[in-house]
Formats: sequence, structure tokens, C-alpha cells
Amino acid sequence: MATNPVIWFEINVSDMERAKAFYGAVFQVEFEDMSNPAMAYWSFPMDNAQVGAGGALMKVEGCEPGKGGTLVYFSCGDCAVEESRVVPAGGQVCRPKMAIGEFGFISVVIDTEGNAIGLHSLA
Repeated sequence: MATNPVIWFEINVSDMERAKAFYGAVFQVEFEDMSNPAMAYWSFPMDNAQVGAGGALMKVEGCEPGKGGTLVYFSCGDCAVEESRVVPAGGQVCRPKMAIGEFGFISVVIDTEGNAIGLHSLA
């Protein structure tokens, strides 16, 4: 494989406004509305010139959020900072910041929709 395997992600949500509020508070971002009549679809800010995958929050019939699915990791300067915003934003900390050797640190949290997401940092 010549490139990084993940190029886009979608996080299924039940309540779009609640999910936007959670992710906006934790990552300090605003979303772009890319919705259509068939689904609510709000994308995270992205820059195609930067390394990393873009993604969106998605609410569409037949795609429900929940535990045990794919785990998406968000890049952070220090994952403890974003982790500290999770509970005030309505989520839960599942696995507090922990070292993963030479690869840095991770936290795993649960969003307001029941999805587990990862936070990763080198510091």
C-alpha cells in the first residue's frame, strides 16, 4: 500500500446537535454542514495539504452509533487536554491517558452517542 490506509471517516450519531456540541467542545472546532435531504452530515475542518484523514458526523437511517465498532483515533498535542474536556462535554473517559512506548500516548473516551473514540499524542 503506497499511502496511509485511512482517507476519510464517518461517525454515526443519534442526535446531531448533541454530537456536534460534544466534538466541538472537546476538539475546539466548528463543523461544515454538508447535509442533504437523505441525511444530516457535518464535516470536521480539514486541509487537504496536511497529513491525516478528514471525516464527518453522520445521521442516516440504518446506521446507528454504538460500542464495539471501529475505533477512530484523533491526533492531539497532548491527549490529556482533550480528555479533560470529555466529561464536561457529556462524554465518559473509558481509558485515561496511558503510554504506548515509543508511539506516544493514548486515551479512549465515549462520546455522547455511545461511540468509543481514541485520542493520540506524542507528548
